[in-house]
Amino acid sequence: MHFEPNVIYHVFNQGNNRQPIFFNHENYLFFLRKTRKLISPHVHFLAYCLMPNHFHWLIMTQESACEWMPFASNGKAQPRQRLNHQINILLRSYACAINNQENRSGSLFRQHTKAKNGWRDENCEVPKQSNTTKGFIFGEGNDYALQCFRYIHENPSKAGLTPCATDWQFSSARDYAGLRNGNLCNQELAKKLLDFK
Repeated sequence: MHFEPNVIYHVFNQGNNRQPIFFNHENYLFFLRKTRKLISPHVHFLAYCLMPNHFHWLIMTQESACEWMPFASNGKAQPRQRLNHQINILLRSYACAINNQENRSGSLFRQHTKAKNGWRDENCEVPKQSNTTKGFIFGEGNDYALQCFRYIHENPSKAGLTPCATDWQFSSARDYAGLRNGNLCNQELAKKLLDFK
């Protein structure tokens, strides 16, 4: 993944072979604590949802997310962006804890965490914004980011886990509905960027 500063990204990953990644209430809380510690210093969270076998983040990168840092791989120093590094630490350390808890081994997550950076690809159908072959999905006058925000929050109800999105404890939907005083998401920035009340 390559991150640019001050860009909105939809970041997601799921369990290897769609297997569960969260097995009990404490697992969700542990993942959120690690997310707050490792990821939130480098991004503004706009929305999140943790599902039994996957997670979604809608983030806006800060400058520090995109800093390049040395990273040793196979004995050779290679540059790696800080946010990539932090995501890898989060997923590796979480997988290690779950493997110990569940007496299992092997990969917990899919190999590659995905980050949609707002540039159109063949999987996104959005109105053309110009005569160029690429259009900026998260750009002005396009509500893809707002659709993504809603999609992330509606995940639990669409999956049949809860009748209403705000019933799911492990999502920022409860915070935006005023049912919880969560502070992982920058609600003021989200409302400004996504143009909703």
